[in-house]
Amino acid sequence: MSNKIYPIGIQNFEKIRKDGYFYIDKTALIYQLVKTGSYYFLSRPRRFGKSLMLSTLEAYFQGKKELFEGLAMEKLEKDWIKHPILHLDLNIGKYDAPDSLDKILNEALLGWEALYGSREGESTLALRFKGVVDRACKLTGQRVVILVDEYDKPLLQAIGNEALQTEYRNTLKPFYGVLKTMDGSIKFGMLTGVTKFGKVSVFSDLNNLDDISMRKEYVEICGISDKEIHDNLEIELHEFAEAQSLTYEELCAELKKYYDGYHFTHNTIGMYNPFSLLNAFKYREIDNYWFETGTPTYLVELLKKHHYNLERIAYEETNAAVLNSIDASSTNPIPVIYQSGYLTIKDYNKEFGIYRLGFPNREVEEGFIQFLLPYYANTDKVESPFEIQKFVYEIRAGEVDAFFRRLQNFFADTPYELVKDLELHYQNVLFIVFKLVGFYVKAEYHTSEGRVDLVLQTDKFIYVMEFKLDGTAEEALQQIDEKHYAQPFLSDTRKLFKIGVNFSAKTRNIEQWIVI
Repeated sequence: MSNKIYPIGIQNFEKIRKDGYFYIDKTALIYQLVKTGSYYFLSRPRRFGKSLMLSTLEAYFQGKKELFEGLAMEKLEKDWIKHPILHLDLNIGKYDAPDSLDKILNEALLGWEALYGSREGESTLALRFKGVVDRACKLTGQRVVILVDEYDKPLLQAIGNEALQTEYRNTLKPFYGVLKTMDGSIKFGMLTGVTKFGKVSVFSDLNNLDDISMRKEYVEICGISDKEIHDNLEIELHEFAEAQSLTYEELCAELKKYYDGYHFTHNTIGMYNPFSLLNAFKYREIDNYWFETGTPTYLVELLKKHHYNLERIAYEETNAAVLNSIDASSTNPIPVIYQSGYLTIKDYNKEFGIYRLGFPNREVEEGFIQFLLPYYANTDKVESPFEIQKFVYEIRAGEVDAFFRRLQNFFADTPYELVKDLELHYQNVLFIVFKLVGFYVKAEYHTSEGRVDLVLQTDKFIYVMEFKLDGTAEEALQQIDEKHYAQPFLSDTRKLFKIGVNFSAKTRNIEQWIVI
């Protein structure tokens, strides 16, 4: 029986190695990094191993050879030189006020200044940082290593607050600029985060920063590949399969379906989310682990602010320039959603340079859709998942009137700010609900004569729905007939429902529906 200890939530390389935790060797890629460049940026979703990678770099630059015993680095590195290290972790703060970032940076500087001294006249955070780098290099006789974890946490938390974002950006830009101005005193620098903010942002002056986020050579530097699973966890795979009463092949397929599928550039292997995968192995249970560790409220605010059609989210198309950077004003939610790990690259059109995006796996799709529901619908009246199952039963049973009465409860108390896009709001709610219960749902279903607002299919029924805002349900039904929206389904053996629905901007709810 396997006796592996899985490092759930442990991001310190030294602790993992000394305490005997399971570790997949990434040190050959770490060695490649430090020997082929000086300044790097890496974007990966949260819980993907960025902090552990920085901790591994820190141990390496501290010259702790004993921690690398039995790993690739032990054979690759011959010198093991100790460097002064400035490690800044911005993940520890809550950034909701203009001075929040200053306090975190000041605390880090005070710690470094206690080691390397301070100088009168260093009046700004950037000048103090510059002074620390200079003195650390001179006092130790070795150039400095700078590691920044979650560089973008302040900017992400300030999405939607333009004044606060500007404040943080104006602080971070000169602070990070030290990596360029003090180049002669710096051996190595690496910044990690979820996103890359572009245009008038913190990176605009850092033209010496090598962004490896979409480099094929470093796809495997964070996360776990299929090969790494089989190389390191083969015994555990068989034990896991037995615990789940599955065959070995069935378990591998389930793990791939739930946790694999992250592609950080085109034509590369998919990567598994390490946090979810290791939790699954520890408890021998396939479950939604990633979403339980954080709530992407900033994403929801962006989607609602820009009245995004949720049905498009799994079929978005964009180019590398959009994927690789976020506008400082965050006018497009897709780069944020992609870089945060809720969408990934599914396909690439080389001729036009267009990427097609989609959910990486079932865990992300189910978690994201479920998380959206309270933000789009009045779920206070749904006392438990059992209530939602009643709703599912009505759809499966073809009880359309009961189904729409229940929807009225979901749509109650719609906020006034959504009135201008009420039709889209209701379409989004229907999409979320139907996705959650596993039906085939297609919003804006394309036919030869137009686009149906929503098509829902179960094993026994097909629902073709058209929505009107401050019109009539009769007009919605008339449009279904005039544009032959039901034509593609007439030969289907399942029962067909044509449904016209009218929303009221005044009541902000479903006003009328007609079913034929």
